[in-house]
Amino acid sequence: MSNKSFESIDFAEQLEKIAAAVNDVARDCQGDPLALLTLLRQLEYLHRAIRDGAFQESLPDNRQQLYSLLKDIESEGGWPYIERMRLQAFLGNLLSEAMEENSD
Repeated sequence: MSNKSFESIDFAEQLEKIAAAVNDVARDCQGDPLALLTLLRQLEYLHRAIRDGAFQESLPDNRQQLYSLLKDIESEGGWPYIERMRLQAFLGNLLSEAMEENSD
């Protein structure tokens, strides 16, 4: 994908539609942790598939293009990453919710 297509209005609209669809699904799943976990797993799978497939295949093959890509990564906030919730944080949240329920 060239920079011109990346900066196009159509591309931005497509990204907005994707974001809206994901937000709609997340809202529909609110209160259902298994459904939300499935959604997070799907997003992680998509991230990995894009990164390991199309992204790696489109990496620059000369120094100027590589420099430009690295400059963009640095200026726009680094590498996209989907962080997994740590099990300890998850259990901590669960424990604090249980304590709140018991105090009510």
